[in-house]
Amino acid sequence: MIQVYGIKNCNKVRDTFKWLKENEVEYEFVDLKKEPLTRDELESFVNQIGLDVLVNRRGMKWRQLGLKDKNLSDDELFNELLEHQVMIKRPVLVEGEAILVGYDEDAFEAFVE
Repeated sequence: MIQVYGIKNCNKVRDTFKWLKENEVEYEFVDLKKEPLTRDELESFVNQIGLDVLVNRRGMKWRQLGLKDKNLSDDELFNELLEHQVMIKRPVLVEGEAILVGYDEDAFEAFVE
């Protein structure tokens, strides 16, 4: 079963729910505000898809923390992401070892096949 990681009030996550339901795809939702990823889980995501793919550099939290103007190392960026998981680009779909980040209907179709 596909796991969808995100935040319930995120438009992209809601659009993902709608797409999954319309295409009759079963999924389980993990609300990152209620069930944040552990260090190990986040490390696993980063090792599979990379920090640059996972971090939403256009989001509100990124701007609020002023991270654009900081020259963070990968370790520092990882720690910021672990502490502020709302900066994870949404949604994150996981099935087995496969991970898909971001809302993309064409990619969803290929992912759920």
